Amino acid sequence: MAERGDAGASGPIRVMVVDDHPIWREGVARDLTERGCDVVATAPDAPAAVRIATAVRPDVILMDLNLGTTSGVEAIGEIAQRTPDSRVLVLSASGEHSDVLEACKAGALGYLVKSAGVDELIDAVQRTARGVAVFTPGLAGLVLGEYRRLADAPKPADGSPAVPALTDRETEVLRLVAKGMTARQIAAKLVVSHRTVESHVQNTLRKLQLHNRSQLVRYAIEQGLAD
Repeated sequence: MAERGDAGASGPIRVMVVDDHPIWREGVARDLTERGCDVVATAPDAPAAVRIATAVRPDVILMDLNLGTTSGVEAIGEIAQRTPDSRVLVLSASGEHSDVLEACKAGALGYLVKSAGVDELIDAVQRTARGVAVFTPGLAGLVLGEYRRLADAPKPADGSPAVPALTDRETEVLRLVAKGMTARQIAAKLVVSHRTVESHVQNTLRKLQLHNRSQLVRYAIEQGLAD
């Protein structure tokens, strides 16, 4: 059985499938169910994906990028802000570098192309639920290369601080977010409330002028805070 990656959680991984093709959407949902996942919802377009994900809060969201007249990238960005504990794994026919980078910048944790087999898909869902970034071979290097390019970009030369001041606790929470831990896992580790952790995350996002957890992880990599 596919189990959740959250500390102290048990039971099947709760998955939502977003795709504008009904046959593909239903087929993926069936494959996931047969392998022990709990498909809690499906959606055909970006507005429905955001609305349903906000209400259902699945562990993993399998997201296509081309959703008819709507954008999967836009949906990822909204979902990342509304349900930060839900992890988005893109499952797309496109392997274009621009699509991969845009999806990751919006908040996707990983990216698979639709040529992936069922075993590869199930493994990716399980790893995504644990907070592990999963990519089709060849794409991980692309994303890491972009993060490193940003990290090597020239810093401000006007004397202003390059890194906004974070408290020790905010920095500690940021390190744990970068490890892929959810707010509930962080709360259990630090022996604080889930609400306190979310408060630290929101304060950190505001100070750094970022929008979602994926951008926090990138920032942690750039600053050498991630393992």
